[in-house]
Amino acid sequence: MARRRNRGRDVHGVLLLDKPIGLTSNQALQQVKRLFDANKAGHTGSLDPLASGLLPICLGEATKISGFLLDSDKRYRAVVKLGERTDSGDADGEIVERRPVPALDERRVREVLADFTGSQMQTPPMHSAIKRQGVPLYKLAHQGIEVEREPREISIHHIELLELGENTLSLDVRCTKGTYIRTLAEDIGEALGCGAHITALRRTGVGGLDMAQVVDMDTLAAKAAEGPAALDALLLPIGDALPDWPAVHLSSDASYYLRQGQAVFVPQLSERGLLRLYAGEDRFLGIGAMQDDGRVAPKRLLVQGGTG
Repeated sequence: MARRRNRGRDVHGVLLLDKPIGLTSNQALQQVKRLFDANKAGHTGSLDPLASGLLPICLGEATKISGFLLDSDKRYRAVVKLGERTDSGDADGEIVERRPVPALDERRVREVLADFTGSQMQTPPMHSAIKRQGVPLYKLAHQGIEVEREPREISIHHIELLELGENTLSLDVRCTKGTYIRTLAEDIGEALGCGAHITALRRTGVGGLDMAQVVDMDTLAAKAAEGPAALDALLLPIGDALPDWPAVHLSSDASYYLRQGQAVFVPQLSERGLLRLYAGEDRFLGIGAMQDDGRVAPKRLLVQGGTG
């Protein structure tokens, strides 16, 4: 049987997409893939249709680092409406309960928010993409079916009150992967004694990436009309998508042996954990990890000919 050839261009890099409200992450991914005519693409963590903001799209060899971005910390801006709970935890759902909102001042709200910092167990909502026997929970929720969900350990690194409005809170949240901001908002509402749901959500950070270089869909479409070169100029080099990871520049010999799957010794290297590996100054090789014996071992490498 003949092997099916990949369709599209060999294009490598990371697009920092500003996902618009109303699109699923997969719909946004497919639009980007089509505009770039890329033969391979993947996103780095779903955003609900209600949410907007930073959605890194990995093209070509960059898909090899998508898992690392998926596992990284996230940052959000959220608007929370107090006094109403919905069946989905956000404004797309039906209101299931209304309660009066007590008199609140910023001091009281900040005291409650402080209780939500740190590690904690969080139960995923029914309206989520987590699968139960192969079926996403949100599909069961749409059928009125609720099943038991296992709590997961998450951590809220930082939560700040940006604005206290009339029955609303604007929050800045930095958290670990897998944190459901809708569930966090509901829990905050319960702690304030009135219930709550999300009315707006915007992701502003993924790992060391922020909104400084995001590209919206209108800009992307305009660049696509100019041709592939204009589009490709919007891409972040693969290694630059992990800016908070230490970079290690290898000699030609060390680069060769690393590509053969061997761990290599790098003189005077004191870094620990995961590393960005480069051949010379600027050719990105992939991801490595420091071993206990002081050598750097390959963990996820680009193919020969991949770009940085």
